[in-house]
Amino acid sequence: MNKFKIKALKYPNLPHYEWEGELLDFTKEHVVVLSKPGRSFVHHTKGIKGTLHQIFLGYFQLDEWYNVLMEIEGEQIVSYYCNISMPPEFNDHEIVFVDLDLDLAKEKEVGKWHVLDEDEFYTNSIKYKYPDEIKEAAVKALERLKDKVKHNEYPFNDEIIQQYIKK
Repeated sequence: MNKFKIKALKYPNLPHYEWEGELLDFTKEHVVVLSKPGRSFVHHTKGIKGTLHQIFLGYFQLDEWYNVLMEIEGEQIVSYYCNISMPPEFNDHEIVFVDLDLDLAKEKEVGKWHVLDEDEFYTNSIKYKYPDEIKEAAVKALERLKDKVKHNEYPFNDEIIQQYIKK
């Protein structure tokens, strides 16, 4: 498997956070990355460096305004964290996306879906001067994600586990 860097930026181009993974799949529609325990993590905006201990599957649809991180235990998805972001850019050693702060998550401790960081999205949209088109695209992406979750659409069903974890 190929070592791979995943980088999140704050709008428009400021380093935010990054971690390592292995490229599992790349098509013209998406990139799938597996991040195993022991990988390094740097959170530039919080000044934190460390090592992460969970297994995550990252799904990056190349034409969408979101990405999906799935925490894996055994062969089950135990939590989801969806970043509303600008469509990612991909090359042979990294994927880069602009995180727009708005998130949709299903944390294993909570067990139900909820929207996170709406206040941060609105504050940063003013602070970083998000253009109206970006704000509108972010809100629409959140609605598309909610709809995918509601209808158990890929990657919010077992199909992704069958494809990448149980094979």
